[in-house]
Amino acid sequence: MLKHLFRNKRKAQFSAATGLAVCSFAVFFLYSFTTKQLAADFLQQLGITKATANEKIGSGFLGGAFDAYGIKNLKNIPATARVSLTKEIAAYSKQYVQTAAYLKEYNELRNNHKPEFKPLQTPEEMQQQFIAQYKKSVADMEQTVKTADATMKPIFEKMLADAKKQLKEAEDPNNKSLVNYRKNYEAAAQQNKAGYEQQIARWEQQYPSNHLLYVKKRLQTFLAETADVDFDAETIEKNGKKYFVNRAYESKGSHWKMAYRAGKDVVTTARTFVEAWLKEIN
Repeated sequence: MLKHLFRNKRKAQFSAATGLAVCSFAVFFLYSFTTKQLAADFLQQLGITKATANEKIGSGFLGGAFDAYGIKNLKNIPATARVSLTKEIAAYSKQYVQTAAYLKEYNELRNNHKPEFKPLQTPEEMQQQFIAQYKKSVADMEQTVKTADATMKPIFEKMLADAKKQLKEAEDPNNKSLVNYRKNYEAAAQQNKAGYEQQIARWEQQYPSNHLLYVKKRLQTFLAETADVDFDAETIEKNGKKYFVNRAYESKGSHWKMAYRAGKDVVTTARTFVEAWLKEIN
């Protein structure tokens, strides 16, 4: 009866690192952070505080998504000012991701996604666990038998006898299921360890100890997402909403469309900065 209990109860399960989200750096991210050099009137122009701005740059790089919520005046930035702002904010972002505050945020994110090693129970640990469980079952059933009425007492006595039998089987070092588990334990433990090492390797690749390598992935994603934007694409308006004349563009991702709306000058400026920055990250 213990066969089902002495099987491999569990295999190591590790939290998988989530896939990298798309980075909307620079094009709209240029509105999302500040440094000491950032003028107060600029923040007032956007309608955000320094705390909100710093939060947005952190979440932008770490989470890979731009959060425009709370930036009241985002649409009021004149087109003529956006290229110069892109240069400024891109430079600020480069400084910010090298600060202690950002490094702290990144390390917290990295540690939260680190796989946890869950060793398999040894044969001895497994046997002792089941012995303890059946001892408790016997004790509980003995108490139930004492308080049972005449009608139910025979049923509980049968259940008590079964529990005692299961306890005896659990205590038997030659129990067939336990013997088989013991025989296969070393191989299973090695496989469990190898699986964990694979998880760690994937984690280190996705969340490298050098936080700038994580930033590098975001920047590379930005370049990939904005590589083929058709800034001359025509749109038509239906029921108060704009659609691309080329229907294939409707299936493009949100970041491609955001880049389209930002315009060629802004995106080109951001891409030029990112390409130069990438050459510095090793």
